[in-house]
Amino acid sequence: MAVLNEEQEMLRDMAREWATNESPVTEFRKVRASGEPEAFDRTAYATMAEMGWAGIIIPEEHGGSDFGFMSVGLVVEELGKTLTASPLIATTLAASAIILGGSEEQKAKWLPKLASGEAIATLAIDEGPHHAPDAIEASVSGGKLTGAKAFVAEAHGADLFVVAATDGLYLVEKGDGVTLTTRRLTDQRSHADIAFDGAAADKLANGGDDLLDKVLDRARVLTAAEMLGMAQIVFDTTLAYLKQRVQFNQVLSSFQALQHRMADLFADLAQMRSAVEAGLQAIDSGAGVSRAAIVAKAEANRVMHTMSNEGIQLHGGIGMTDEYDIGLYLKRARVLEAAWGTRSYLKNRFATLGGY
Repeated sequence: MAVLNEEQEMLRDMAREWATNESPVTEFRKVRASGEPEAFDRTAYATMAEMGWAGIIIPEEHGGSDFGFMSVGLVVEELGKTLTASPLIATTLAASAIILGGSEEQKAKWLPKLASGEAIATLAIDEGPHHAPDAIEASVSGGKLTGAKAFVAEAHGADLFVVAATDGLYLVEKGDGVTLTTRRLTDQRSHADIAFDGAAADKLANGGDDLLDKVLDRARVLTAAEMLGMAQIVFDTTLAYLKQRVQFNQVLSSFQALQHRMADLFADLAQMRSAVEAGLQAIDSGAGVSRAAIVAKAEANRVMHTMSNEGIQLHGGIGMTDEYDIGLYLKRARVLEAAWGTRSYLKNRFATLGGY
């Protein structure tokens, strides 16, 4: 496990306590039942912003704490454990794009708003059902953006979109020229297709030609951090169930075959944690970020897929019912596995980075 400083330990413990007491899975069920397209509780997100979580990676001069990605990863992991629905990851990633590529004017305009929770932002990258950042057709002419984006997470609550176009990343505010169409995915979170028709676009011109790649690396690692929290709670919940469920007059955890399966999952979880923490540390240090991000997301995909499947199976028939939370983690896992690259995509990218 990563060695945390005192501030990071306090941040993790605060996030754990808040998520457990104020945002358990029952709160996500309330959000789901409301049917609202935004699919998150604005009051809860305002509380997160008040605690400083929305500004963790944002420099102090713009209202943040500049604690780095390891710190925000700790918070995201704890929120993943309770399936807390919020635009925290989306806003953090949009803020990172502005930090990496924005002008001083763009930073001054948006970063304080994002840090305080006054504004919400998200990434709008892919244009089809699969992650394909090399197949961008949206374009900007005369400061106006035209094109379409698919499956944009947290789109309904966003005030600002960081949009990938053929010649870079642009900031586009919600309003004229921006039309959302709701997409219902299995995790019941906010997703939308977006049509941009002459929307005013402000380019992030200072990030270099690889700005999109840098932002996607951060997206992969933070998504993997959420999946790490989910995998941990699925493991803990399944183990607790096996210890109390009696079958054939024996507690299920006494069967050696099931012990072996849980031991394999325990080892997978440790390997996943190592990969995710390495990705977060790489971003903060600036060394080997792309490869570490790919490994983090690929391992998260592999382990969370297996963990969610095993969690359902080891719960038996009740695991398939909505009454039990375990199925909610599987549904969220399937959406996150597809986000920012499946395992096959990530393997190909890793090979390409290695010159193969």
